[in-house]
Amino acid sequence: MQTTMVSIGDTSLAVQTCGTGQPLVLLHAFPLDHTMWHRNVPLANHLRLIIPDQRGFGRSTEGHSKTKPLSSITQLADDVAKLLDALHIDEPAVIAGISMGGYVAQHVAVQHPEKVSHLVLIDTKFSADTPEARASRSDLAATVGRVGQKVLADAMVPNLLAATDEARSKPERVENEQFLRKLISAQSIATIQAALGALADRPDMSEPMQHFKKPVLLICGKEDTITPPAVMESMEKILPQSQRVIVSEAGHLVPLEAPTVFHEAVLSFLGHLKNTDEHS
Repeated sequence: MQTTMVSIGDTSLAVQTCGTGQPLVLLHAFPLDHTMWHRNVPLANHLRLIIPDQRGFGRSTEGHSKTKPLSSITQLADDVAKLLDALHIDEPAVIAGISMGGYVAQHVAVQHPEKVSHLVLIDTKFSADTPEARASRSDLAATVGRVGQKVLADAMVPNLLAATDEARSKPERVENEQFLRKLISAQSIATIQAALGALADRPDMSEPMQHFKKPVLLICGKEDTITPPAVMESMEKILPQSQRVIVSEAGHLVPLEAPTVFHEAVLSFLGHLKNTDEHS
C-alpha cells in the first residue's frame, strides 16, 4: 500500500491506494483522516481501494502553494470527482462515506452521477442541521480556536464508539479511543473550524437523493447515538434502490469497530461474496 500526493488543481490530496479491480473510494469522517480506515485494508483483496485525506485533513495540508481552504461539502464532492480523473479512473466507482464522508458521498452522487456505480452510506443522514445544531457547531469552532483540539476530542470520542458494557469490554476499545484522540489532535484548527462551518451549512439531501437510481447500501451501528438506526430506516424509504445493514455492538464508526462485518456487507452488496446470507 502506498500514499501519494495527487494534484487536483487548487490543492493536493494525500491518497492511499492498493488492490486492483472495481474502484472503491473510502471517505473519512470528521475530524479524522484516511487512517481511520486502517482495519479495512483487506477489502483490497477484492477491490481497488482509493482512500484520500479530504481537503485540509491529514497530509492533504501539505505541499501545495495555491491550496484553497475547505469551504463546503459541495467542494469536497468536486474534489472526489477531480481525484478520480487525476487517477485516470474512467469507469464509475463505488463511493463509500462515513458520517461527514457520507455527506460528501451523497453530493458526489448528485453532482457527478456518472462517476458513481454504487453508493455506500455509513452512519450518516440526509437531513440538514437544525438551527440549534448549527449554533452548537459555531460555539464548538470558537472553543477549539481558543483552547485547541483536545476539547473537540473530549466532546466527540465518547459519542463515536458504542457505549454498551460488551463494547466497552472489548480489548480494542482503549486502542480505538487512543487512536481517535491522536487523529483528532493531528488535524489543523483551521480545517476543524472550516469543516464545522461546512457541516452546519450543508443542505438537506432528502429530495435530491430520491432521484438517485443506482444501488445504495446503508450501514449503521445499532448503538450509534449520533445517527441512530431509525435515521437509516427513513433514508431507506426515500431511496429508489437500497438495502440496510444494522451492526450490533457498534456505534458511529462501524468500519473501525466491526471491520469484518463491514467487509462482508460491502462485498456481498457488490457481488463479491457467494452464498452469503442477505443482511437486513
